[in-house]
Amino acid sequence: MCALLATPAQRHSSPDRELSVRPLSVPEYQRFLSQNRNASFLQYPSWAAVKDLWRSERVGWHYPNGEMAGAGLILYRQFPGTRKYFAYLPEGPVADWSDPRIDRWLEPLRRHLRAAGAFAVRIGPAPAYRRWDAATLKSATGPGRQVSDVLATEVDPVGAALADRLRSRGWKRCGGEDDGDAQPRHVFRVPLAGRSVDDLWSGLNQEWRRNVRKAEKSGVETILGTAADLPEFYRLLRITEERDGFRLGRSLAYYQQQYEALNAEAPGRMRLYLGIHQGEILAAHTMIVAGSRVWYQTGASADHRREVRPSNALQWRMMRDALVLGADEYDMRGVPSTLDPDERSFGLLRWKLGTGGQVVETLGEWETPMNGYGNAALYRAFQAYLARR
Repeated sequence: MCALLATPAQRHSSPDRELSVRPLSVPEYQRFLSQNRNASFLQYPSWAAVKDLWRSERVGWHYPNGEMAGAGLILYRQFPGTRKYFAYLPEGPVADWSDPRIDRWLEPLRRHLRAAGAFAVRIGPAPAYRRWDAATLKSATGPGRQVSDVLATEVDPVGAALADRLRSRGWKRCGGEDDGDAQPRHVFRVPLAGRSVDDLWSGLNQEWRRNVRKAEKSGVETILGTAADLPEFYRLLRITEERDGFRLGRSLAYYQQQYEALNAEAPGRMRLYLGIHQGEILAAHTMIVAGSRVWYQTGASADHRREVRPSNALQWRMMRDALVLGADEYDMRGVPSTLDPDERSFGLLRWKLGTGGQVVETLGEWETPMNGYGNAALYRAFQAYLARR
């Protein structure tokens, strides 16, 4: 599947025309996103309001006649004690990544960032790299095994070619061999386009269908919460982090700010779903809607009464709602790269595999320092600073 985010007119524009980058107003930027509905929610203007420790701007790539071909949200993080910035385009920019003349996209961006005082930049190109069907991975589990050990169901030619082009120009892929950095390298996506509720139901494995029925028979209710329910969501999230051995490092204020900023941009952009049993909230999951895509972002659940399966009930409700909203896919976000059943993190992958979707290895995030005296050294110092944090 080719992950292109440009409009048909832009994709067929003359390959000989050069591109330039200039700042965009919020209305200009939003108009472009409305025509490129596969853009990540991390590229929407509201995400800049969530990341309030970063300065932000919106830019567009333009042909000489003024036609816009691409756009991106840039976040700037100042390196302490300097007037230099680390520039970050999370899951962006929104561009035609199939264009073999990648330099006409990257070089105008680098020139713009150098003028803005950036010493390095990180981007997150949209194309996928490889995909594995759930059935393929379930049959390949075993001690010490990784997703990358299994022959992919599909390799995206655009992603493969783009990775080679970035490497040949000195860009480095972030994270380790199998895992990402700020954004997950491997995500789980359930395709929705052209499917019915019955199709989604038949895509669930027997355990998932049994658990959804168990929740229904036990009287689990699934409802939409409000901002007033975020403290309860956060309480359950801390319980989940302790139980499952991870820490997101987010505060309640972070989720409250996210909920306010995203819904101020578009009502219903961020939703809080609650799983209630006998009057008690047992599970709470957040969902984000942007363009033609829906993301399950964060899930939390209590330690008790897990046998009534509130999380399965919530996910089934959220998938159906995503279908009603006209989404092309339901993105369940990150999964671990391990296929070893003895690894603690494998449980999350196993749970998501039960929905019958695909593990997608994204192209990942890529970084490069800016040309110029001292930028490479400052970039290394900034990496060390982030590692300490």
